[in-house]
Amino acid sequence: MNSDLNQTSATAPAFVVGLDAGGTRTRAVLAELGDGRTRGEGTAGPGNSLTVPGPMLADHLAEALARAVPEELRGRVVAVAGGFAGAGHRAQGADEPGRLRARAALSAALARVGIAAASVGVHSDIETTFASAPGHPADGLVLVAGTGAVAARIAGRVPTATSGGDGWLLGDDGGGFWIGRAAVRAALRAADGRSAPTALVRSVGRDLGLSAEVLPPEGYGADDTVPWSAELRTAYRAQVLPAVMDRPPVRLADHAPGVVRTAEEKDTAAVRILLEAARRLAETVAALAPQPGEPLVATGGLLAPDGPLLLPLTEHLAPFGLAVTPVADGSPGAVALARLAHTTGD
Repeated sequence: MNSDLNQTSATAPAFVVGLDAGGTRTRAVLAELGDGRTRGEGTAGPGNSLTVPGPMLADHLAEALARAVPEELRGRVVAVAGGFAGAGHRAQGADEPGRLRARAALSAALARVGIAAASVGVHSDIETTFASAPGHPADGLVLVAGTGAVAARIAGRVPTATSGGDGWLLGDDGGGFWIGRAAVRAALRAADGRSAPTALVRSVGRDLGLSAEVLPPEGYGADDTVPWSAELRTAYRAQVLPAVMDRPPVRLADHAPGVVRTAEEKDTAAVRILLEAARRLAETVAALAPQPGEPLVATGGLLAPDGPLLLPLTEHLAPFGLAVTPVADGSPGAVALARLAHTTGD
């Protein structure tokens, strides 16, 4: 760890809080200022500063903070840093919309739980993810692939170029939303006969809570001889479309875990979706002109240690000679940035 993060207090132990606010969950970590040792953790709902309404975002932040920081220690928190999906980085200015919304929600949440830290930093999830790598590096590449997908080049702990990250409607190729949407599309194509049978039909149907009567029999997709009548296919499609449309579009990402499970069962369509997702994520990184030996810090539900896309992504990127380091999430980096901010006054 960098020496500027190893300062200890001569008085009673002080604490910092690091927040990882992503598209699926918000995680808060309480750590000692001196050595960064974790003293408490808490989780709550989604924390994307652009897609989660402000009051709800504040609620999720407050819930995670309250669970991570015991009431008797809240007065000893000297610095807080949060990495937010949807928030821009420091070089984009304090008035960047995602940063403004994240700061407003974080300020409200801190006041609600009684934390009055001298330093409160709002960062993009890109920044905190990169800082989560061992040694908290300052320069290199980062790839976040959770609900969305974005890559960035980092210099001096600040992103200097990004690739992807254009949101569920326009981009985020290879992320959880992209995978989930591909799964539903594959299920609909199989149901109306435009493609071969796939077990994704059952996976998608179960995830949407469809009537068991309209689902194909067990084994559909694995064995071409398993029948599924035209009548039930029509009924299936009639239930899928309103079930999807009744949810916020980003909820299509909920189907990504089902794709992973179905791929593990060797379903051809599911395997094809994951391989294409890995290719698109590699393409996102390649757009940043990586150099041999550069660190690439990767995280998100798809790329964290043992993530389903980590191996195929690494294979796609092998020609670039990158040092790929998966991390579980951005909370260790948020803690590191909070400690650094208190030490340097930044």
